[in-house]
Amino acid sequence: MHIKRFFIFCVMILLAGCATKQESWMDEYGTLETSAPVQLMYGAENVHIGTPSDNLIGAPVHTMAVLLPLSGDSATVGKTIRTSIETAVLQNAPQNLSVAFFDTAKNPDTVFTEALSINPEIIVGPVFSKDARQIKSAKPEALPVLSFTSDANALGKGVMTMALMPTNSVEEIVKEMSYDNIKDFIILAPDTQSGRLMAGAALKASEIYRVPNIGVFYYKEGDTDSIKTISQKSSMYDARTAAHTRAREILSDILTKERLTAIEKSSMTIQLDRLSKTETLGKIPYEAILFLGNGDDTETLVSFLRYYGINAGYTKFYGTAVWEGSDIAQDITMHGAKYATLPEISTDFSNLYEQMSGTPANRLASFGYDATNMAIGMIYSPKSNAAYLLDPSGYIGIDGLFRLKPTGENERALRIVQLSGDGTTSTVREADKTFITPIYSIEQHNINPANDMALETAGINPNDYINIPERLRSKYKSKTYGANITQTPVLPVQENIVILPEDDSDAIVSEDFKPVSLESVNRTYIDSVEIEE
Repeated sequence: MHIKRFFIFCVMILLAGCATKQESWMDEYGTLETSAPVQLMYGAENVHIGTPSDNLIGAPVHTMAVLLPLSGDSATVGKTIRTSIETAVLQNAPQNLSVAFFDTAKNPDTVFTEALSINPEIIVGPVFSKDARQIKSAKPEALPVLSFTSDANALGKGVMTMALMPTNSVEEIVKEMSYDNIKDFIILAPDTQSGRLMAGAALKASEIYRVPNIGVFYYKEGDTDSIKTISQKSSMYDARTAAHTRAREILSDILTKERLTAIEKSSMTIQLDRLSKTETLGKIPYEAILFLGNGDDTETLVSFLRYYGINAGYTKFYGTAVWEGSDIAQDITMHGAKYATLPEISTDFSNLYEQMSGTPANRLASFGYDATNMAIGMIYSPKSNAAYLLDPSGYIGIDGLFRLKPTGENERALRIVQLSGDGTTSTVREADKTFITPIYSIEQHNINPANDMALETAGINPNDYINIPERLRSKYKSKTYGANITQTPVLPVQENIVILPEDDSDAIVSEDFKPVSLESVNRTYIDSVEIEE
């Protein structure tokens, strides 16, 4: 142990006196082998924390600094993690471990200076990315930090994170879409930095797992009007209603203008009657929707999508771990939807945490508990800091399998959950148990935010959805509505290609024409979201 501390001291001197290459304390990472993960949970047989001598009076003192918001607007977050840290220390730490808490809600410069002045062997926290960036700049590179930010740009140079990286959840659910043989999908995401980053990860995953994406749409988080607009746009509602209107016009024209046999007239009448009971025409050009927003926004989106003719019965719905903790499982319209999330928190830990705090355990608590056990394990391990923290075999913690990466990011094994629509869920695919076979292909720091992407579709031609006499087809043509193909498709060689006009100038006009009355469809409100016509 003295040798390890001397090594850290030497690295700090070198950093102060000359330029060293980035992340030099992680150099041995590439030589470590992947095998079975180490169990971090309390009471496991292969948890080795300290030696008997570490509990003797006079044993050398080891120091851990903790950076959390313990006052101000985010005090609840900080206190949740503090309780889990104290729980882990009481359970697992030898007597010669000193843990010092620092409140990041106060002057950051002063707080970080004070934290570094106690010469900690490791820092747990901070929570927010701005604080993580600041401690990264202030600390020696060899000093490891276990933060709780999911911002990849705030990580590196010894700053790692215990939080779930958004790209893990996105990649896992796109992988599930490939298992479901989804042919194409669209993305609905909040117009935030995180939302655009997750959309970028989804596009990358769609390439890796060969699930074509044909559209990316952004809405303002929590904004009902914005969500309504995006629902209407992504559902091709305008094109489908225009195609529907044109189909009824064609049938009405034929009934009032053309000489028809009794059978033909009956067919036209039946088709027109069927169309009078609907408001749209044509199929949606995708099989699935990936929702990247929280549960509340997703429920609002789905409510509007139902109004515009899309529901989970015909289009499959997928989501990410941000659905966890919302009421989305209670929504009957979400029956069959799937999302990627962490394994359930250990019952033993949940019960213990509730006894300690009087409140149920959440993911912040479990992250804090595992971070503390990681820190204690590193301090008392005979391995170097890098060999312990960056073990490619990973660890089994309260939230299942995870491992830290040299970039500061982490990988967490996720399960796939399916909603039943009655408040219950079922696990349809369990989380992986080891990293022997790699789980992920995407690293968050390599992902670029995605731009809006208009729906890629061949559009809707009303003539494809109505049956009219063959002799009248050339006379009653229609344009295609909603077409948007930016990549030129490879078309089969054919003769006599007919280019249809791009407007309605081909409509038949006659002084004797008396159109059939097109009755409007009675619409009602859907779920709890009010639709304003």
